[in-house]
Amino acid sequence: MSERQTVVPERTRRGWFFPTIREYQRSMLQADVLGGLTASAVILPQAMAYATIAGLPVQIGLYTCMLPAVVYALLGGSRALNVSTTSTIATLTASSLLAASTAAESAEPVRDLVTLTLIVGVLLILARLFRLGSLVENVSEATLIGIRAGTGLTIAATQLPKLLGIAAPPSGTGFFETLGYTVAHLVGANGATVVLSAASIALLLLIARFFARIPGALIVVVVGIVLMAFTGLAGAGVALIAPVPSGLPGIQLPDVAAFGAVLPSAIAIAIMAFLESISAGRSVRTSDEPDIDADQELLALGAASVISSFTQAMPAGGGFSQAAVSRQAGVRTQVASLTTAVIAVLVALFLAPVLSDLPQAVLGSLVIVAAVGLVKVRDFTRLARISPVEAWLALATAVVAVTAGLLAGVVTGVLITLVLVLRELNQPQVAPIYRRASGAWSIVSQPGDQPPLAAVLPLHLTSGLYTANIKPTTRAVVSAVQALTPMPAIVIFEVASLPHMSVTVLDGLRDLEASLVGLGCTLYLVGLPERAVDAACNSEWFAGFEGAGHLQPTIDAALKAAGRLT
Repeated sequence: MSERQTVVPERTRRGWFFPTIREYQRSMLQADVLGGLTASAVILPQAMAYATIAGLPVQIGLYTCMLPAVVYALLGGSRALNVSTTSTIATLTASSLLAASTAAESAEPVRDLVTLTLIVGVLLILARLFRLGSLVENVSEATLIGIRAGTGLTIAATQLPKLLGIAAPPSGTGFFETLGYTVAHLVGANGATVVLSAASIALLLLIARFFARIPGALIVVVVGIVLMAFTGLAGAGVALIAPVPSGLPGIQLPDVAAFGAVLPSAIAIAIMAFLESISAGRSVRTSDEPDIDADQELLALGAASVISSFTQAMPAGGGFSQAAVSRQAGVRTQVASLTTAVIAVLVALFLAPVLSDLPQAVLGSLVIVAAVGLVKVRDFTRLARISPVEAWLALATAVVAVTAGLLAGVVTGVLITLVLVLRELNQPQVAPIYRRASGAWSIVSQPGDQPPLAAVLPLHLTSGLYTANIKPTTRAVVSAVQALTPMPAIVIFEVASLPHMSVTVLDGLRDLEASLVGLGCTLYLVGLPERAVDAACNSEWFAGFEGAGHLQPTIDAALKAAGRLT
């Protein structure tokens, strides 16, 4: 069998189904089950807390740890990523449900949630069908840093009333309004709630700092429930979460009337769910694990949201904290996620009455510790040291997210990223070519290079040509010619990095030849790939250009055709 036949694409070898457990070994089972149990101690309380961010009952968080984890385990490419939901998704979900209740006059947030989750899943699957994975990945890290910071601050503000034991502000209250409301109601703070909140936060931070392998979230939840059961906190005014119903989620159908209201948020959630999940999965991938395919992640996350939407789950996504917890717990494959899903089912069936004794302050403490962790000053300072423009992008995204809402922050970050990408594409893609003493050609200058051939200017196309950069690139070629005294008679443009030919690029090359002819120069194109040649030959100008011998495979061939090389 030839070498070409033996090289099989990674996607083909792994397959679309069961990619991380296709060749499962029994020796992995103990590590995966124990890792899944350990990770569940963090992921389940975290998911319940994220449900409250979205203004939903805590059991919605449990439901989100069931089917999404199972579907991703069957389709996803990350071995350690545990898919439930994230704080960013929860915050966007809150704004989406508020929009749905206002626009559609809906009093059923759970039904609106079904609609939202379904649309998010459909959007992700459509992105997979159109193979948009690599395109969505172009959202810059600076944008994600700004969105995470804005999310963290927004979430932290929403939890302050719970930590103080005061009534929550009206739904949809912004960051600064929430801070003002909290300050105005400080006199009504409940002392026992404040002490419990402070103790819970301190315990979480201490465990994370000195006992990182211990599930701090689970310990704080258990301690909070025990304190409510055996002390007088209930009589001191410490509020509990809403009663958690026992049992599995029922089937719920979407509300067609809410489609238009939730669509803008659904687009933002789909983008963020994909970006967070694939970034988190890659951040914990070890060197011996296959790379994570962007399009497969779109399919896995989309299917997870579509299938689980009817069971009242939030949009599916995997975050950095879940992935880190799973990896630290020693998980080997997605069997660990299946274990977590089973634990979530058992908790919903048998421990719901116990969870109903959980203080709101404890759940708020879990949320605020996770939220503050999203605001990483060192990320901003790193951007400022390396790329001030990206630092301003991150800051602008964070400010918009805090002042105008997370959805506006996501849109702002994506639009600014697009502007920066277009600015980069608009740069000329031309570099000089040097001739080695051996006669070889290179775009890297080295001592000993031969002087340029008389009246010949060889240039190299450093990247592809697009609508955005064809004019700056052709102007750069003309400027390079005009900068030489005397001007060269021959311009050799090496274009091997131009695999595709568009009408705009072809017209740009035609105009380039016309400009050079006006300067008394002859243009030769070198190394144009066959696919681009086949497309360009349909142009009358290019057919004549090639027929005149101005299209050559190498620089030396062009020099020979021009009579400059024997």
